[in-house]
Order: sequence, then C-alpha cells, then structure tokens
Amino acid sequence: QVQLVESGGGLVQAGGSLRLSCAASGRTFSSYNMGWFRQAPGKEREFVAGINWSGRSTYYADSVKGRFTISRDNAKNTVYLQMNSLTPEDTAPYYCAAETTGLRSRSSDGYDYWGQGTQVTVSS
Repeated sequence: QVQLVESGGGLVQAGGSLRLSCAASGRTFSSYNMGWFRQAPGKEREFVAGINWSGRSTYYADSVKGRFTISRDNAKNTVYLQMNSLTPEDTAPYYCAAETTGLRSRSSDGYDYWGQGTQVTVSS
C-alpha cells in the first residue's frame, strides 16, 4: 500500500515554469515505477511522463517531450515533474500514480495508486 500527495501546482503565465512534487508514504516506493497524468475538463486522463523504479529510465508523452522532466529521489520517497515553457494547453489537474506491475504503462489502467491531484493553470 502506498499513499501519494501532490503539491506545487498553481497559476503561471505562458512560457513560465512549475515544479510538481509527489510525496509517497510506505517503504515500497522505491520498487514502483511512477507516472504523472493530467485530465483537462471534458477530456480523458492523459499520460504525461513516467520513470522506472531506479530513476534510470524516463518516458514522456510527445506533447511534453523536451519541456517536462520527471525525476525521483527514493531516499525522500518523492517524485518530481519539472515543467518548462508552459502553454495554456497544459492547464489541468495533475496526478501522480504508482505502477506495481513494472510494465512502464502509459495507460491509467496500469496504475494502482493515485494522489488527489494538484491544479496547474497556465494563462495566455
């Protein structure tokens, strides 16, 4: 069992940056792949970025590649999402999630534990 709490969302102008954090409880955090998703109003939940358990492998949606960076600190039980060059299309609540299967899934169905979300709003 793992509990996830996101933070770091807010309001930012287009072209700006934000850093999201996701703090996890439980001693098994370092064995899970982690992902960030977002879900804009009226749209399906969308994969944003993922990182394997060790942090050596990362994977991104095409829409954020080159702008967002996912990282993790297993000693602090925390995963991060650095978001640069933000656009209004990035506006959504952002969720972190833990994947226990190890498959590096890009589907929300592949993730077992979810945080409550943190809102990111980018103004034009």
